[in-house]
Amino acid sequence: MIANDRPTCYPAPPSPLAGDRLPLLDVLTSPVPSGRFDSPVDHRHVLCLHVGGPVPVTYRVRARERPTTRLHGQFCVVPAGSSTRWTLTAPARSLLLRLAPTLAVDLAPAIHVRDPQIEQIGWMMQAEDRDGYPSGRLFADSLATALAARLVALETKITGESPARALPAWRLRRVVEFIEANLDRDLTLAELATVAGFSPSHFKPLFRAAVGMPAHRFVLERRVERARDRLLHTEHSITEIALETGFAHPSHLARWMRRILGTTPSALRR
Repeated sequence: MIANDRPTCYPAPPSPLAGDRLPLLDVLTSPVPSGRFDSPVDHRHVLCLHVGGPVPVTYRVRARERPTTRLHGQFCVVPAGSSTRWTLTAPARSLLLRLAPTLAVDLAPAIHVRDPQIEQIGWMMQAEDRDGYPSGRLFADSLATALAARLVALETKITGESPARALPAWRLRRVVEFIEANLDRDLTLAELATVAGFSPSHFKPLFRAAVGMPAHRFVLERRVERARDRLLHTEHSITEIALETGFAHPSHLARWMRRILGTTPSALRR
C-alpha cells in the first residue's frame, strides 16, 4: 500500500457546507489490516488510539524498523502531512481522532504513549459520534481544545523515539502469548524471562523498552481488559471473573479496574 493511498476504512474528511467550516475534531473507528500498512497522509494531526487486545508490531523510524506492541488505550500521533509505516502481525482496530492543526501547530510524532486524559477524550468523542452529537458542535470543539492543550503539555513525552534496545518482536510475541494463556495464574518475572530466553535482569529493561511499561503493569492491564470483556459478554459473577483473570478477590479487581479504566465492575456491568 502506498502511503498516499487512502483506504476505504479511512474516509476523506467531510467537505464543509457553504459558509461553514470543518470540525476542529472528528472521530472514526478504523480497522487496521495485518501486514505492512502506511498510515494515510492527512492535512490534520491524527491520533491513533488502539482498541482491543495486544498486537505485536514494528514501525519505521528514520529508515529503521523497531519492534513494539500495540496495547489497549495507547495512542500514536501522526502529525499533519506525514505518515508512519507499520507491520502488524494480526488485524487491529483503532479509534482515530483527527485534530485541526491550527489548534496545535507543531506536534512531534509519538509511538504508543499512554495518558488517561487523552484516552478519556477519545472515549467521549466516540460516545458523541455514536449518539449523533447530541451536545452539538460546542462540546466537540471543547474536547478539541482540551486535546490540543494536553498534547502540548505532553510534548516532552511525545518524542516518537524508542530506547536503543528492546525485546525482539518474535520473543515479545512469545511472551505476550504466554501471558494471555496464563492470566489466571500468579505469573513471575522469572517465568516470563525464561519464556523470552533471557535472565530476569536482562529481560526487565528489554520488555519495558518494547511495550512502554514494566512487565507487572502489562500483566495487570491485560487482566483488567480480560475482566472487562468477561463482564460485558458473559453472565459470570464478578467473583468468578476476578478469579478467572488472576485477581485474588473482587475488591482487588475493582481497585485496579478503577485505576486503569476509571470505572468499577459493578458500574461496567450496569
